[in-house]
Amino acid sequence: MTQRIFDTKTRTLRDFEPLREGSVSIYLCGATPQAKPHIGHLRSGVAFDIVRRWFAAKGFDVAFVRNVTDIDDKILTKAAEHGRPWWEWVSTYEREFTRAYDTLGVLPPSVEPRATGHVTQMVDYMQRLIDAGFAYAADGSVYFDVDAWVRAGGDYGSISGNRVEDMEQGETDNRGKRGARDFALWKAAKPGEPSWPTPWGDGRPGWHLECSAMSTWYLGESFDIHGGGLDLQFPHHENEQAQSHAAGDGFAQYWMHNHWVTMAGEKMSKSLGNVLSIDNMLEEVRPVELRYYLGSAHYRSVLEYSPEALREAAAGYRRIEDFVRKAGTPKPTTWTEGFQQALDDDFAVPKALAEIHNAVREGNKHPERAAEIAGQVRAMAAVLGVDPGEWGSAAESQTGTNAALAVLVEAELERRTTARAEKDWATADEVRDRLAAAGIEVTDTADGPTWEIKE
Repeated sequence: MTQRIFDTKTRTLRDFEPLREGSVSIYLCGATPQAKPHIGHLRSGVAFDIVRRWFAAKGFDVAFVRNVTDIDDKILTKAAEHGRPWWEWVSTYEREFTRAYDTLGVLPPSVEPRATGHVTQMVDYMQRLIDAGFAYAADGSVYFDVDAWVRAGGDYGSISGNRVEDMEQGETDNRGKRGARDFALWKAAKPGEPSWPTPWGDGRPGWHLECSAMSTWYLGESFDIHGGGLDLQFPHHENEQAQSHAAGDGFAQYWMHNHWVTMAGEKMSKSLGNVLSIDNMLEEVRPVELRYYLGSAHYRSVLEYSPEALREAAAGYRRIEDFVRKAGTPKPTTWTEGFQQALDDDFAVPKALAEIHNAVREGNKHPERAAEIAGQVRAMAAVLGVDPGEWGSAAESQTGTNAALAVLVEAELERRTTARAEKDWATADEVRDRLAAAGIEVTDTADGPTWEIKE
């Protein structure tokens, strides 16, 4: 079956044809670690982790590069406000991002380059652009000449869909800039700020240049897929493509953008004050349940956060988990045709999850086939990074009193399920009432009973 990807640049579903047979090269714009990550940040990590896992499951050799922007205006401002060295500040929160990725089962990238480690490559890129007539030095800074690139027939605006005349870079430091649409490749040094030497003066990287330098250094002048959040289309990805094409590189063949996590209709961001940290979320649900939730919507769809939606997702995962456990946690086998069709169609995770839940219902209806079907369920769930056999049971993921409670409740539910199968309604009701009196709410679903502690 042919893999199809919605290419943001062409705004069409395209058949995926890798540059090298049997290999897939992916560059994902990663973290700018200025504070603790929230679930909006991690949605991108989970979405592209599923993309990576699916290609790997189909037998591709996947090179996956996810960068760290470790020098940035916001990082410098935050560090200065707290009286801490910028490098110590960024390292602290880079570790927080790594911890969050690990906690949610996001696979480590093939390489995780940092901007400050690739100044040499950036200098080379700037020289190529200056030599080609698409960049210029001014007062120690270096700028990309957007108008020169447009006059030369460059495709500026093709990713965002914006008209060139309507674009504004939003940069505040414009020393020596010739045109309002030009953007900084290199920023001249300021007193007290970190800087690196270049032929045009000491300074630090512009935001956009670093990704062109790092992606092509690790993946080559042309690579398969460039990913990132929807908010990066302009100016970041538009400028990345412009400088890369102007330098003569083919750059990304496909562009993929995940949508936002919103709350009350607004994009989740620090400036709006509606941030939900990973640690806070994990007080409500287990890591695998949070991952299930963040990956449950189509990556190009808005994921609207609410406590109810999170609890519903957690209950959905537990239905899968309960079925696999009751079937004896057999080894993973292979996915269904419907599951493959879903992911081959632009990574349609909601359809893939529907296929998993259909299998769970089928297994519950036909206990004699439960082990066989559970093997399929595990194989499919593994592609989405939520295989219960890998994550362990609810009881195994808890400690102390909570673990003991989970074991006891599960045993009671087993007793109730047996009683219901034998039409012993009195015993079944007795178990349910006893659990309810203890503050345990039981919900019967098509996939079996689930439980939670009532607030």
